[in-house]
Amino acid sequence: MQKGNKILIVEDEFIVANDLRMILKKNGYEVVGIASSVSQAKTIIATTKPNWVLLDILLKGSETGIDLAIELNKLELPFLFISANTNQGILEAVKETRPYGFLTKPFREKDLFIMLDIANERLNSENKAEDPKIKSIENRSLKDQLIGTSPALNDVLSQVELVAPTDTSVLLLGESGTGKEKIAQSLHQLSLRKQQPLVVVNCAAIPLSLMESELFGHEKGAFTGAQNRRIGKFELADGGTIFLDEIGELPLEAQTKLLRVLQEQEIDRVGGELPVKINVRIIAATNRNLEQEVALGHFRLDLYYRLNIFPIAIPPLRERPGDIEVLANYFLAFYATKLKKNVTAFSAHALANMQAYPWPGNIREMQHLIERTVLLAKDPVINDMVFTEHLESKIKISDFSSQKLASLEEMEREHILRVLESCKGKISGPGGATEILQISSSSLYNKMKKFGIKSDFY
Repeated sequence: MQKGNKILIVEDEFIVANDLRMILKKNGYEVVGIASSVSQAKTIIATTKPNWVLLDILLKGSETGIDLAIELNKLELPFLFISANTNQGILEAVKETRPYGFLTKPFREKDLFIMLDIANERLNSENKAEDPKIKSIENRSLKDQLIGTSPALNDVLSQVELVAPTDTSVLLLGESGTGKEKIAQSLHQLSLRKQQPLVVVNCAAIPLSLMESELFGHEKGAFTGAQNRRIGKFELADGGTIFLDEIGELPLEAQTKLLRVLQEQEIDRVGGELPVKINVRIIAATNRNLEQEVALGHFRLDLYYRLNIFPIAIPPLRERPGDIEVLANYFLAFYATKLKKNVTAFSAHALANMQAYPWPGNIREMQHLIERTVLLAKDPVINDMVFTEHLESKIKISDFSSQKLASLEEMEREHILRVLESCKGKISGPGGATEILQISSSSLYNKMKKFGIKSDFY
């Protein structure tokens, strides 16, 4: 969301609103105000003219976020809901207001910005559709998102354009950092479901004990602590698309239930008596070799066949040498603008080094490297690049012969400390520890507590 990034937050819990404000500001958005009621929101809207409104459902006063949403539609002001409320009746009322997105609290920063990007692209598409002068084909927006001109990338784009308009399940295969999430967004935006929600689920980030409740929801009283009915991710995606990232991490028990959802197009809430019909398109992604996981008994063969109807293999960056310079220049321009730095180009030496580097972390690694390089740059032309050191390529078996071997917990603690140090203590967001470790913020905080890692330790 680069143009029109003025956002109004409508949230009656000050701590939540302030945290949201800081997250948005940190990532380049302008927060024009925080309102705790509908009347206060109307006043701020009249004076600040925001481009977007993020609003909760329950607010101070007699009016709700749904009441405000009706007014926002009259003003043609786009809005997104962020709420912990999963009451089915309320969610139906929310859906009637046609928001540009709905995010359930608590959420990852990453999911917030995915939702904002998708909402902005949907708004842009609607505006273009209303302009008779613009008859752009949809693959233009696709190529805007997926940067590069290499034959390997063009092959991926062709497959995306072919399958996107259908309801066929898609399995995205590729190493970490290759852009699987971007491909999933594009598949949704080019589909007939683009006006409906895209719900992102990181299968590796959900605790095993909460997996079924998170995916399929639960009824009030289904288990200790279930004080209200909760709508699961699949129901939230009804009519739209669900993106199951890191599907290879899904436990076998959850795989069985997912298979039934794919076969029957219905889910069972935990504690529920009757199945709930849903209409959801499945996009899954993994960096694992699922055929090998099937052979090892870690992944169900029947589920693999169901998901593997239309696989798209996303090539690693080292197999797209023609895209390295294009991507590098894109990230350079992006971060120079975002960080307000007078950095304009790479030297021939820097470009040669990037071409020679194997990029084990793929596009994500390049993005973080260039962000850090631009931040530290003292001259307009970047000549030196400090590439990430990969310890596994330097460690020799003989290194262990004369030292005590560490336990897995000791190694995990040391690795978390190294990551926190490299991020300068940044927990979440782009370049944060949770992104590198590929775990949720709550999981990282739990591990820090377990290993006695204090916030002032690094």
